[in-house]
Amino acid sequence: MKLENAIIAVDFDNTLCFSNWPELGEPNLPLIQYLKQQQSLGNKLILWTCRAGKPLEDATRWCLEHGLIFDAINDNLPEIIELYGNNSRKITCDIYIDDRNMKPEELVGAS
Repeated sequence: MKLENAIIAVDFDNTLCFSNWPELGEPNLPLIQYLKQQQSLGNKLILWTCRAGKPLEDATRWCLEHGLIFDAINDNLPEIIELYGNNSRKITCDIYIDDRNMKPEELVGAS
């Protein structure tokens, strides 16, 4: 998928890092490489995780050790806040990457 000026929000646990919260685990190397490539093309990255406090500090340090530098962490980008005049709890992005993701069409017919 070719992206231009996109905002990508990515989860940490069992997405970037194969972990057992609050522990850290092995990196998802293909995803990390993909995100680095997207960032080099000018797309923005947001780390979007339930982690807070020390577990969040550990996760951000882990990401730095794997060469990932985020444009925002658990927050909207400054330009989005300015655009809408507020900082909504929902992260504004073009793509969410999460191990618990499901497309609405996958729900059709589910019981």
